[in-house]
Amino acid sequence: MFIADLHIHSKYSRATSKDMEVLSLYKWAKVKGIKVLGTGDFTHPYYLNDLKTHLEPAANGLFRLRDKGEDVYFMLTAEVNNIFSAKGKERKIHTLIFAPSFEVVEKINARLSQYTDLSIDGRPTLPFSAKELVKIVLDISEDCLIVPAHAWTPWYGIFGSKSGFDSIEECFEEESRYIYAIETGLSSDPSMNWRLSSLDRITLISNSDAHSPSKIGREANIFHCNLDYYEIIDTIKNKDRNRLIATIEFYPEEGKYHFDGHRKCNVVFSPQETKRHNYICPVCGKRLTVGVMHRIESLADRPSGHRPNNAIPEIHLVPLEQIISEALGVQTTTKAVQEEYRRLVSIGGSEFEILLKLSMEELSRFVPPRILEGISRVREGKLFIKPGFDGVYGKIKIFDSEERQIRLF
Repeated sequence: MFIADLHIHSKYSRATSKDMEVLSLYKWAKVKGIKVLGTGDFTHPYYLNDLKTHLEPAANGLFRLRDKGEDVYFMLTAEVNNIFSAKGKERKIHTLIFAPSFEVVEKINARLSQYTDLSIDGRPTLPFSAKELVKIVLDISEDCLIVPAHAWTPWYGIFGSKSGFDSIEECFEEESRYIYAIETGLSSDPSMNWRLSSLDRITLISNSDAHSPSKIGREANIFHCNLDYYEIIDTIKNKDRNRLIATIEFYPEEGKYHFDGHRKCNVVFSPQETKRHNYICPVCGKRLTVGVMHRIESLADRPSGHRPNNAIPEIHLVPLEQIISEALGVQTTTKAVQEEYRRLVSIGGSEFEILLKLSMEELSRFVPPRILEGISRVREGKLFIKPGFDGVYGKIKIFDSEERQIRLF
């Protein structure tokens, strides 16, 4: 059994940390407890050169850091942005591409470079449809997998309220038969997607979309299969519940597009409140940004709480740094949090070992009581949650206001 995060970015993408490079990612994957990590950004020529320099073939279709053993594997992945018109509307769709070899990647890049300068951004913008992307990639290799990224994000998700579609078939047309999975994104989780019967055949996967190393693994997938590119892809294609055990989820309310609202006016609404205001911001009179929860409500044909028979389980977590931060009553970036994080991980083995595997009794041997209580509350889902909206992340609180006045040290 292993954990895989298959969507991240490199330092060559916009608004991304300079530390998003192979050596740093390898170190952080070990700290987090991630066994398979997507490379991200294989379309960028400089980053592809970095990957070729530092990685070597390992398991079937996977790669490892040269001379570093097999404690972390890498899968060749990328995200692209297709901007095109369909049915009188501009569409902006982000899509993930998984590939089995550098040879396949080079062929994909050669084709895509005919349409854009791939060195401009790690997530290149392509002036053709998502449907055409499927044709181009699968004509090069049927072993590739195409997955709509963060499917519900308003501007760049396949189901987004601003530029998306109402179904996979509407977006990909005859190529929709090659879409086996979607990425639910930070602002939605599988249980929200279970409300759409049209997604019953689709495998729901979760990844971090990390722009800095400490964010990898904030969402991920738990596999019980061989460390093999082709078996991972086959597991996803067949929605095999025996091999894809569960997804690890952000609390969707913490995502920055969960609820509706208007950031400039600090207006945040539930879907019902938005409807009562006729989708208009009561402060400035402009149209509100419709979030993920509202969009799911509009497309759902099932009530909240419905669970399909073939649903793959979900596990909601709060990052260990955040738990420590609340327990200490200081920001996650402070020295105290970082030192305690490193101490706990060095003893516990990895962040996921601490959050998912070790018993409370085992944790009590090296985890301070306040942090231990935080881990317990996260496991039980006893949290205070303020939903995100219009680009503003939501807030998860483990301790109430009175408890936060009491510091650990």
